[in-house]
Amino acid sequence: VNCFYHERINHSKDFAKGRNHINGVENFWNQAKRILRKYNGIDRNAFPLFIKECEFRFNYGSPKQQLEILLDWTGI
Repeated sequence: VNCFYHERINHSKDFAKGRNHINGVENFWNQAKRILRKYNGIDRNAFPLFIKECEFRFNYGSPKQQLEILLDWTGI
């Protein structure tokens, strides 16, 4: 994990510093919270699986894209 370079952003001064920003992370968490609210409470042990589902939905945006990748993965 040595290939990452960490850059700090002081939000009291600005929200981005060149190409460094946290918009993608904030976008993911907003989407994840919207999805997780539907379940009205999640078991602590199941939480990582729910986050993985949110990650999949975030990375493969449209339902059509999600179906295509799932069909590809399963070989159907």
